[in-house]
Amino acid sequence: MKDYIDLAEKNGVTLLNNGKCQFCGANTKRGIHECLEIFNLGLLSIDFSNIENHIYKFLIVDSHTLQHPEIHGRWNNHFHLSRLHLIIKYDVKWTYKLSSKLSDCLNKYKIGKENEYLSPPKILERGKITTTDIIEKLTNEKACKDLIRKWALEVYNEWGTHHSVVDNIAKRFLT
Repeated sequence: MKDYIDLAEKNGVTLLNNGKCQFCGANTKRGIHECLEIFNLGLLSIDFSNIENHIYKFLIVDSHTLQHPEIHGRWNNHFHLSRLHLIIKYDVKWTYKLSSKLSDCLNKYKIGKENEYLSPPKILERGKITTTDIIEKLTNEKACKDLIRKWALEVYNEWGTHHSVVDNIAKRFLT
């Protein structure tokens, strides 16, 4: 798997090393690099060994990925937006097992759609809630979980122009 710096370069994006995150606007000092550190290490105070908390992990991953599509492969948008769509619109109770089912469904969907691309919303317009907002709520688990849900809904809504595309994927998944 390529790392995010290689993917950004492939996508023609120069990553900034200081200030706020150039993609989501998180109040960081080292830009996207610190935003990713918070995402990877700083949001671990929720007990993800508890199966009831797994949904928050999925919502965090989907929200962060969709706020930073420039550092991911292009089909990631389809996957993460489809998963949010299934969780939000269809109230699917997501599990790890369902992620592989969605991957299989997406692989079948991609056939003949080599040029399909989900254009992301403008930079800094992909939801106002960011990793630094979430990390401020980590001491209060209920407030943190509520904010994670709001974050996911904000990001999902900002990608609204593509809901019909991912609804096609979701319907395949649900059959």
